[in-house]
Amino acid sequence: MAASAYVLLGPTASGKSGLALALAERLPLEIVSLDSAQVYRGMDIGTAKPPGTERARVPHHLLDLVDPDQVYSTGRWRADAIGAVNAILERKKIPLLVGGTMLYYRALVGGLDALPPADASVRNEIAAKAAQCGWPALHAELEKVDPRTAHRLKPADAQRIQRALEVWRLTGKPLSQLHGVSVNDLPFKVRAFALVPADRSKLHRKIEERFDAMLAQGLIEELETLKKRFELSASMPSMRCVGYRQAWEHLERKTSKATMREQAIAATRQLAKRQLTWLRSFPDLVRLDAGSAQDAAVALELLLHELG
Repeated sequence: MAASAYVLLGPTASGKSGLALALAERLPLEIVSLDSAQVYRGMDIGTAKPPGTERARVPHHLLDLVDPDQVYSTGRWRADAIGAVNAILERKKIPLLVGGTMLYYRALVGGLDALPPADASVRNEIAAKAAQCGWPALHAELEKVDPRTAHRLKPADAQRIQRALEVWRLTGKPLSQLHGVSVNDLPFKVRAFALVPADRSKLHRKIEERFDAMLAQGLIEELETLKKRFELSASMPSMRCVGYRQAWEHLERKTSKATMREQAIAATRQLAKRQLTWLRSFPDLVRLDAGSAQDAAVALELLLHELG
């Protein structure tokens, strides 16, 4: 019988990390990050990355994998996650994947489209042409070879236009044709749980409190340091993360600090709303209320029973 990995999903600020640590105090588990922002080195405050003290208590995996000027794909995360889970199972420990990047979870359990891996030389050629002609011109080029994909992309959507043209050049097939051709080679079973707040207003308060704490801990200063260390731009995936995107605009003197705070909190609420929509679409999730302390205790006992 195939071994099992466990997943703890939930919207941002719902208490996933705290619950995972409480489980780790009672069970021999290791945590695998299911968070697309925590893969970036140096982006610690704005991603609510677990501090060193927590990592010393419980092994954490898939944190700090790339610098913020690099791209980290869903396909790469899936391969890294499978490797991490297999290694944990070999150590006779319990793998618990924790996070809120729902695209990662869908890729894990549903497989990936059969797309080629990124090719640096092809991407550089496309980027050089974009620098010369502009992304709208490349969007027009994409429209000739893959009109379905071009129709759903904006002419300035550099990252997705680049990927679609890259796939065309590598395979000779349009991206839209390859979507839906799934590769699913998961070597273990997955049992997934979701923290779903019954009271949305409590979640909103937690989001606001957490962002204020990030500001107090030095989020803006953290971003300033990253900008000095790396050649970053606002269009990079790392800098499109909620919180960092608004802080970037503030540092570029486009918004006041008060406006930045309001926009970041609003964007985080929208993120939570999208995450909850994703959760409703996933079958076979065990849903737990992420509300009061009593609810957290009930969730802990249920998970201990399931995982133990």
